[in-house]
Amino acid sequence: MKINLISGICISLLMLSCKQEAPLNYQVIPTPQSVAYKTGHLELPSEVKIAFPESVKKEVDVLQEILSSDFNCRTILDPQNTLADIQLELNTGKTEKEKNGYSIDVSSKGIKITSGTSTGIFYGIQTLRQIIRANEGKLTVQKGTISDYPAFEWRAFMLDEGRHFKGKEVVKQLLDEMARLKMNVFHWHLTEDQGWRIEIKKYPMLTEVGSYRDSTEINHFGSNEYDGKPHQGFYTQDDIKEIVTYAADRHIMVVPEIEMPGHASAAIAAYPWLGTTGKKIKVPCKFGVQYDIYNVADPKVVNFLTDVIDEVITLFPSPVFHIGGDEVRYDQWNESPMVQSYMKKNDLATPAELQVYFTNTVSNILASKNKRMMGWNEITGAKLHEYQSEKDTKEGNEKLAAGTIVHFWKGDSSLIVSTLKKGYEVVNSFHEYTYLDYDYKSIPMEKAYNFNPIPAGLPTELQSKVLGTGCQMWGEFIPTTESMNYKVYPRIAAYAEVGWTEAGNKDYQKFKLALASFLTRWSSMGIKYGPTE
Repeated sequence: MKINLISGICISLLMLSCKQEAPLNYQVIPTPQSVAYKTGHLELPSEVKIAFPESVKKEVDVLQEILSSDFNCRTILDPQNTLADIQLELNTGKTEKEKNGYSIDVSSKGIKITSGTSTGIFYGIQTLRQIIRANEGKLTVQKGTISDYPAFEWRAFMLDEGRHFKGKEVVKQLLDEMARLKMNVFHWHLTEDQGWRIEIKKYPMLTEVGSYRDSTEINHFGSNEYDGKPHQGFYTQDDIKEIVTYAADRHIMVVPEIEMPGHASAAIAAYPWLGTTGKKIKVPCKFGVQYDIYNVADPKVVNFLTDVIDEVITLFPSPVFHIGGDEVRYDQWNESPMVQSYMKKNDLATPAELQVYFTNTVSNILASKNKRMMGWNEITGAKLHEYQSEKDTKEGNEKLAAGTIVHFWKGDSSLIVSTLKKGYEVVNSFHEYTYLDYDYKSIPMEKAYNFNPIPAGLPTELQSKVLGTGCQMWGEFIPTTESMNYKVYPRIAAYAEVGWTEAGNKDYQKFKLALASFLTRWSSMGIKYGPTE
């Protein structure tokens, strides 16, 4: 009896011990590609020693800030200490796909973050901040190993400020959240019909006139109701430089979008000679697709755009330059004798072919400046809209320049396949899944999460040409930061996982568990987020 009692107590203690040692699963967004747990936890000391090569000193600064602000933890920099609590290590032997990935090893010896690049080290630090736990005044980390890398190289968030200007502090907060989520492209939509938001010193009227409108359509497209309030704002070139540097420190590339040949009303309001009709117009207050477009048959207009490009590329180190190219109404080109004569002279049968011809002209300009052109998938000449006729979009002889990145947003997925087969690379931002201006009924969280940038059935040999994806915060009906945040959060976390995590490693239920800490922090920041289901 006594022996059985002792035996029972031992078994109970053993079971309790096993229960205590059970791994506390990492809750990380985006989900890592591979995790292996070990028994036990590492307890960090009150002063954490960090060892690192000098080439990742900027990343060490980030790590110090995180440990201080998130965990109230003191740090000591000890670059050569192989027994430091946290070791950052560069290993250039990584494969091309893994070069910006990282590995984390948490053992009784400490934490080691390894990558082939400083970018990978930065991503490892972002994961580490999510797996450290504060428990009764102590910082602990579940022992284990993480091997991780991005599924796609293009993981973008787009902000449209042409419709509603937000300002530097709002943009910086978005960049901070992108960095936490390992998103690496900030696609900045800076010019629109309803506002020109970037200083161009050679053409000051672009901001003096084009950055201002006297009212704004409200409620929904076509409401014909206006708020009667002036709206204005633009970024100086110094502002742009500040934000580009801020993003770079977070390993985010800023890609500017300067719309052409459509969505050009604000520029035409500033300089009427840019327009196809030459008539004076106001910056539109109404949203939706406008009729006014650049007169691409006029060499002065092409010179203007070249001048704008010259100033913009001095501000953005990005190798990619986005020209928009979407939603062009061809009415004014069809009605212009000058444009029709230009088309005949250049053997262009349709307005769509003229757009491709113009796009290639811009592509050549950009290529001469070591930049690669990107545009929405209308630049292929395909018919995507009911206001474009079959006659106007009939395929012609003019082919889109090689090397162009096609940003798919609308149309059947067969258009992606045909574009890839022609040799172009694609970023897939299909609007039915990725448009943040759509309400949560149209794109609930789970639908956003389940988006796959690789179309179903795409041949294996073409899949590598899908560079990745982006989510788009179009600005028509987000007049305030609060209204924008409600649509961005929490869906931005779902899109981050779409871009980073291999489809086979995604798990929506695990994602929701990991999302809880983000929701808590967003609430503490005063961010009122939307539905989580």
